[in-house]
Amino acid sequence: MIKKIVTILFIAASVMILPLSSHSQDRQIRIIKVQATINPTIAEFITSSIKKAASSGDEAIVIELDTPGGLDTAMRDIIKELLSPPLPVIVYVHPSGGRAASAGVLITMAANISAMTPGTNIGAAHPVNIGGGEISKEMNEKITNDAVAYIKGLAEKRGRNVEWAEKAVKESASIPAEEAFKLNVIDMLAKDLDDLLNQLDGRKVTTNKGETTLSTKGVKVIRDDMGFGRKILNVISDPNVAYILMMLGLLGIYFELANPGALLPGVLGAICLILAFYAFQTIPVNYAGVFLILLAIILFVAEAMVTSYGILAIGGIVAMFLGSIMLFDSPLPYLRASLLVIIPTVLTTAGLFILAITFAVRAQFRKTETGAEGMIGQIGEARSRISPTGKAFVAGEYWDAESEEVIEEGEKVKVIALKGLKIKVSKVAK
Repeated sequence: MIKKIVTILFIAASVMILPLSSHSQDRQIRIIKVQATINPTIAEFITSSIKKAASSGDEAIVIELDTPGGLDTAMRDIIKELLSPPLPVIVYVHPSGGRAASAGVLITMAANISAMTPGTNIGAAHPVNIGGGEISKEMNEKITNDAVAYIKGLAEKRGRNVEWAEKAVKESASIPAEEAFKLNVIDMLAKDLDDLLNQLDGRKVTTNKGETTLSTKGVKVIRDDMGFGRKILNVISDPNVAYILMMLGLLGIYFELANPGALLPGVLGAICLILAFYAFQTIPVNYAGVFLILLAIILFVAEAMVTSYGILAIGGIVAMFLGSIMLFDSPLPYLRASLLVIIPTVLTTAGLFILAITFAVRAQFRKTETGAEGMIGQIGEARSRISPTGKAFVAGEYWDAESEEVIEEGEKVKVIALKGLKIKVSKVAK
């Protein structure tokens, strides 16, 4: 009887323990890496990853962040998701040597928990007119005050250093990880992911589902990749890549128009231009630069058709160079095309345009070498006395020939007309 009772108790305990054990094994935390400027593609990746982690019942999601900043609209899309997360969100500035600058500061401030690796830095969040050009003092103050209010609100909501947050915007203050921890700008320092997970264990976090306690010891780690499609979109959002795509697109479209039916240049050119236009939606574009580049192409075409002794070609190269520099007119280096890319691209593109247009124009004016028109101007030899008719050997064939002048056998003749199967010739002056 006692054995039966013990057995029943053992089975009941096993049944109760199994779900707990299974739950422990199913616990997982999702990690995503963001090492790029903040743009719409990155914003979509972060927000969709948070929603995916929530639907999978993950313990939390960690965003490994290393960014020089980015677009205000993309940053705000991310922060909206971070302010009312369906699960705990941790922003971890990583690896050593990385940074959370500009828009990255506000994203770090908005997270439930913020952490940094020693050797990283955070700050320099002063708003910049990424479209380039001068703005009035009053407008600059409005933009700055709006950014100050925004970051102060984030710092207050997450219980972080409001005073430093204001300095990060107004004075572009930037500090290393250790100082950020001392000043309560971030919540913790972690040398690596394992250290971070150990420190997260037992911390209480408030999400839109209420307060939850993190349990991260022994948790399964899952790393989410951006995926091939998003990686492509993120790459083409780089100003250097977008600029090259635009140039390739213009070349491809021109070659297709110059050689109708070639298909491949037109297809590739259209694809490149569409991708470039997509990138232009994520990068501040100065359309004066676009018009200068189009003007350069017109000048290259004119150079091939007009004797300008290189003046039009030089003007085209100058217009293309200036247009390329103006195309992404931003004070932020990561939102501009590099001169190391612009100079060789301009020279190569200009050379290809001039070469292609020159060949096309020469082909239009080249003398016809076949058919009736091809016979006119051909030089041959009289094979009999032509007075007014006779025989002539022209273009490898014997022809019935006629002439208004007497031409002796063996003299050189020139074809001046073709009448059916008979040629009209004249004597070639010696």
